[in-house]
Amino acid sequence: MKETRKGRWGIAHIYASYNNTIIHITDVTGSETIALASGGQIVKSDRLESSPTTAMAAARKAAEIAMDKGIDGIHVRIRSTGGHNGPMNPGPGAQAAVRSLSRRGLRIGLIEDVTPLPHGGCRKKGGRRGRRV
Repeated sequence: MKETRKGRWGIAHIYASYNNTIIHITDVTGSETIALASGGQIVKSDRLESSPTTAMAAARKAAEIAMDKGIDGIHVRIRSTGGHNGPMNPGPGAQAAVRSLSRRGLRIGLIEDVTPLPHGGCRKKGGRRGRRV
C-alpha cells in the first residue's frame, strides 16, 4: 500500500527588481511570515544585490529557515517592479532564486507572476512624443 506524504505548504513571494531580490516565505494564507531574506543581507556592495549569485544565497538562507519550521513545499509568486513606469519583466535574480529553492529540497507547486499591471492611472513619463533615443 502506498503511503501518502502530507507536508506543510507555504508561499514564496519573490520580488526581483533590477536593484535587489527579496525572498519572503509565508504560510498558505500569506498572513504569517516564516522566513525573509534579501540580497542586501548577503553582500556589502549595492551593485551586487540583484545578481543571480546573491539571489541563490538569499533563497538558500530563506529555505533553511523555512525547512527548520516544518515547511516542505512552496508555491512561488514572482513579482517585478511593474506599475505604469517600472519594467514588467523580473530582474536577473528571479530564476536563480526558484532554482535554489528547489535544489534545497523544497517541493515546488504553482509558479505564478503577480507583477502589478497598470489600468488607466497616472500619465506615463516621456512627454508628448514619447522617449526619443
